[in-house]
Amino acid sequence: MIAAVVTRAADRVASARKWLIAGGIVFVGCIPLLTSSAYIQNVMILTFLMCVLGLGWNIMSGYTGYISLGHSAFIGIGAYTAGILAERWQVSPFLVAPLGGVAAALVAFLLGLTTRRTRGPAFVIVSFALLELLGLLARNLSSLTGGSQGLAMPLPDWDLTFYNWPFYYSLLALVLLSLWMTRAIRRSKFGLGLVAIRDDEDKAAGIGVLTPVYKSLAFMSSAVLVGVAGAVYGYYVSYLSVSTMFDIVLSMQVVLAVLIGGRGTFWGPVLGAFIVVPLTELTNTTIGGLDAGAFRLLMFGGLLLLVTMLLPRGILPTAGAWLTKLKAGDTGRTGARLVESGLPTVPPSLRDESAAVGGDVLRVEDVVMRFGGVLAIDQASFSVPRGSITALIGPNGAGKTTLFNAIDGTYTPAAGDIVLEGKSLARADRTRRAFRGIGRTYQLPRLFNSLTVLENVAAVNSSFSVRRLAASAVSGEEAARATELLEFVGLGDYLDVKATDMSYGQKKLVELAQVLMLDPAVILLDEPAAGINPTLLRRLADLIRALNESGRTFVIVEHDMQFVLALADRATVLARGQVLMSGAPDVVSRHPKVMEAYLGDDFVLEKTMGGATT
Repeated sequence: MIAAVVTRAADRVASARKWLIAGGIVFVGCIPLLTSSAYIQNVMILTFLMCVLGLGWNIMSGYTGYISLGHSAFIGIGAYTAGILAERWQVSPFLVAPLGGVAAALVAFLLGLTTRRTRGPAFVIVSFALLELLGLLARNLSSLTGGSQGLAMPLPDWDLTFYNWPFYYSLLALVLLSLWMTRAIRRSKFGLGLVAIRDDEDKAAGIGVLTPVYKSLAFMSSAVLVGVAGAVYGYYVSYLSVSTMFDIVLSMQVVLAVLIGGRGTFWGPVLGAFIVVPLTELTNTTIGGLDAGAFRLLMFGGLLLLVTMLLPRGILPTAGAWLTKLKAGDTGRTGARLVESGLPTVPPSLRDESAAVGGDVLRVEDVVMRFGGVLAIDQASFSVPRGSITALIGPNGAGKTTLFNAIDGTYTPAAGDIVLEGKSLARADRTRRAFRGIGRTYQLPRLFNSLTVLENVAAVNSSFSVRRLAASAVSGEEAARATELLEFVGLGDYLDVKATDMSYGQKKLVELAQVLMLDPAVILLDEPAAGINPTLLRRLADLIRALNESGRTFVIVEHDMQFVLALADRATVLARGQVLMSGAPDVVSRHPKVMEAYLGDDFVLEKTMGGATT
């Protein structure tokens, strides 16, 4: 009964959501018309500034996952750029405010360029260092910035009765523009790539997400409108000082605001801003003086502690999860049942095979992998014929997954080469190897937990182009192909299910669909049969054989010898980092060296594929 009531209430709220949002925007827009209180207008102006700052921070830290403690630096960059240019050119700061956004975006680009390999706590430190460095420069470049004396902005020349109006509506417009940009990014393939980077950056690189480019664009997007807002705010306060324009407290406040509202959500930064700024102003008016600053630190510290303990995901995600749970009646998660029927038609490959000929599509040539003093791979060499299924087998610790990591670019070999379709991959990183035709699954499925099943597959890029970045996330030709691939693996009814809600075996099928979306020349499967039930094992065997019959090439690492050797055309045995031998599965399985090193003398190869007769 309660669940039904909650469901009806939630449905009514959802249907009225657009009207509620529109009404809220109209009301906020009418506040200067409804009251002449300079105090109320000032609080709203500061709230709008926090909204723009929070929405920008959310792109960098919420969607991309790079936590910044120096985002208020872009406020200072925008303000000082507009102030300096307005003074030099004798124009209104409003006219040069967009250049403040350009300057902020350029600094953000440099930040992305210099932190290509910096993640986690190291990036947090770098972002804080950027804020301090820019503040130091502003203090010392006194001929430009006024140094410790500050920089006076030209006074507005309009009627003082309406003094706040231009600033009020300019910042409100920037809030709306920031919301539009945030939504456009999240609904694009670019946005999927950002969330993929946040959830698993290494995996994202392996499915064609060009992470350095994505991160630089995200940083620039997060800074550009903040810089414009900083220029408007600087004009509003009429005086620029380093302590206010490069303020670490403001950076901490924006982090708190977004965490309260919900990091990585659309409306979370706005909700957080409308909580944090009024609370700040309330302490200023009720306490005042130095005591107000100390009280704010205690209050915000307590808020941060409470949010972390009680609402770690923020208000909006937590409320959304509660509503979803109540609407579902708390029935729990149910796994998908695979229908044991004939496979759908194998989706055709989109690769240009005009230059493809027979022979080896992949060659591993004398690859050596060292980890300190440990020799993990010792001059391993083998080849993979086009259109074949090659089993890479061997005991635990033989170096099979390490060799996969060398092939897909996760590791850089100390010596040797990987050759794909006659071309060396020595200078290609993970993403470029994905573009060239290396696709890979993992022992434990690595999906992007924040995305749906369809979004996980649609996030894949087989090449890079600006058009792909701007493409819609889950519509258009690529989304249609992602849907087709999910239907092929048997998950067509689960497109909108979160990846975290899929069973272990289903996640392996989603990951296979991801690889097929990449349309690679070679598919590397790392222990695909591990941990899945017999029904799914038969399904997986059927999928691999159907794909192979359509021309796909596989290299499979697997410990279920009956499964993999019955599927394979060739087998390569790895032991102690060295290739022991290669050949037909029935020959390899009976070889004395292989039986001694791995299979044992009682192994008998049965002609079955996960229970399906060959």
